[in-house]
Amino acid sequence: MDILEIMKERHSVRQYSGKKIESRVREALAALAGECNRESGLSIQILYDEPKCFDSMMAHYGKFSGVDNYVALVGKKGADLDEKAGYYGEKLVLKAQELGLNTCWVAMTHGKSAANIKKGEKLVCIIALGYGVTQGTAHKNKPVEQLCNCASNMPNWFSEGMEAALLAPTAINQQKFYITLENGRVSARAGKGFYTKMDLGIVKYHFEAVTGRRVE
Repeated sequence: MDILEIMKERHSVRQYSGKKIESRVREALAALAGECNRESGLSIQILYDEPKCFDSMMAHYGKFSGVDNYVALVGKKGADLDEKAGYYGEKLVLKAQELGLNTCWVAMTHGKSAANIKKGEKLVCIIALGYGVTQGTAHKNKPVEQLCNCASNMPNWFSEGMEAALLAPTAINQQKFYITLENGRVSARAGKGFYTKMDLGIVKYHFEAVTGRRVE
């Protein structure tokens, strides 16, 4: 299955079955997390069989259940941390989907994480991980002309990139990003709001993974 199809199949899931994640799946995710950490300087950690993080008032308020596994996106504090966490976190999200798992980006509705956070580091976000009770549902999208500068005259590759960008999960589905094509170069910027820099990293990964072109 190609990456765009995986993006189309992946939706946020908050209720999980409690089925254990097999060792071969854990090994594949560990290999990718290690690769992401080496490339980015992040300290992404995957925690299994650890239900305490989602056994909290906030998690119940967020309608989470059966979450025993999660990815902790941890990194050194810095201006680019949120965007990097989004970019590499989504890489893991799509790999998890390919491996038959479900996921949900979780910013605040969780309890205390068991991740190892060193001095000078912070936990940016958590990704719930496991076998969902359902496969979730697709989110609504803004019109593409609100999100890029060339909606009326798009090259095919850019059109595919925008399709991928629209499939990117964003905090409360806010889609506060704008993608520009000028002289063959693609750039993207985040609007104002909660977690928009992290959302931008997710969007950039989607666009790059489908088109093979770098987004500045």
